[in-house]
Amino acid sequence: MAKVAFIGLGVMGFPMAGHLAAGGHDVNVYNRNPARAAAWLEQHKGHSAATPAAAAAGAAAAGAEFVFTCIGNDNDLYQVILEEGGLLSAMAPGSILIDHTTASAEAARTIHAAAKEQGVFFLDAPVSGGQAGAENGKLTVMVGGDAEAYARAEPVIALFSRAVTYMGASGSGQLTKMVNQICIAGLVQALSEGIAFAENAGLDAALVVDVISKGAAQSWQLENRGKTMIERKFDFGFAVDLMRKDLGICLAEAKRNGSDLPVTTLTDQFYGEVQQAGGNRYDTSSLITRLNKK
Repeated sequence: MAKVAFIGLGVMGFPMAGHLAAGGHDVNVYNRNPARAAAWLEQHKGHSAATPAAAAAGAAAAGAEFVFTCIGNDNDLYQVILEEGGLLSAMAPGSILIDHTTASAEAARTIHAAAKEQGVFFLDAPVSGGQAGAENGKLTVMVGGDAEAYARAEPVIALFSRAVTYMGASGSGQLTKMVNQICIAGLVQALSEGIAFAENAGLDAALVVDVISKGAAQSWQLENRGKTMIERKFDFGFAVDLMRKDLGICLAEAKRNGSDLPVTTLTDQFYGEVQQAGGNRYDTSSLITRLNKK
């Protein structure tokens, strides 16, 4: 059993922290909306704190090893972790800060350097698998940072994961997540076009999806979103607003490293059209709403 703190109880963090508690760890949670923390405590054994630093300090005083964050973006991370009174000011030397936010590699490296100065380890550990993966404890986690810290943290992260992989130095986890989002964006756009084509050709689109899922076109997106896209149901987790944030990170990094991302650039614009039409909170498969049936 370890003493841990978990900062951020959104659709992902809430069940992730729950798996840590169910795994026997002593979990101290914080959420910006206290009602969310109260709801978590109704379902899980643990404690709550009034601030992120209080969550970390309270855990550290009891010998905590791990502090998890799962929040919004780079600016949120800088505020919660680096600003005066932030997490680093409250963490014990030798403890490990594990960030599951999808953020930039630059943010990961900045926080890693600041943590190292205080004797704290930092791992950038973005996740893939969506809300269902978090709830079922089957996330895929890609981790960057010090190998020593990864070795200590991996058994704890594994409580809500089906795969935890060390990708290399600080920032490597975030860079890997960018690859993940680039691939998903292209896949969903292609799937949208294929389904719309099938519908306009007069085919039974559901039967088409079933058939091609048994061949070379098979993918997670096809098997899990194909039929819901045909039904025009878009309430299955990861929202368009969040995908655009992620693709913005990908495109900014591509400029830095000289990568050409024409399909990602175009798909990002398509998601912008979905937003303009009011689909901000639709899941990412809503790209098909841009394509009209005949």
